Amino acid sequence: MLLGTASAALVALLFVAVSIGASFITPERSTATRTFMSPVVFHFSTLLLLSLVALVPVHTTISLAVGIALVAIAGLGYSTVVLVGLARASVRDTADTFGYGFCPLAAYLAILAAAGFMISLSALGADILAAAALVLLAVNIRNAWDLMLAFARQIASRSLDT
Repeated sequence: MLLGTASAALVALLFVAVSIGASFITPERSTATRTFMSPVVFHFSTLLLLSLVALVPVHTTISLAVGIALVAIAGLGYSTVVLVGLARASVRDTADTFGYGFCPLAAYLAILAAAGFMISLSALGADILAAAALVLLAVNIRNAWDLMLAFARQIASRSLDT
């Protein structure tokens, strides 16, 4: 429940920050927006969805595991698309490659594994799910901070130009 609340609040704050820096989101920067901004919103929203799925009171073990697995599969697909986008954009920054690509991919793999453990009625499933969700949250806080620093750099460079 706390992860869902935190994710929802962080998405809201991200929308506020983007509205302040809206002048930087231009058609020329659409690739950068898709590569860097969209994954942060997607992963925060996925954490919110994962929390909502887990809070449904009428779940059986199987229905909960299936719901978690579906979220994980969607996340794996999206993370793969992001990794391809990072490669096409020739992103050379290792921190960005891991933050936007490999770490979310690993977190979704762990979430899928957690669903598998839940189906096999292993108590390890809940622990893996919690750890993976925390990793995804931490990585996306890092990514959101990276985006806000990029906006601040753009504002500072425009101030120096005038």
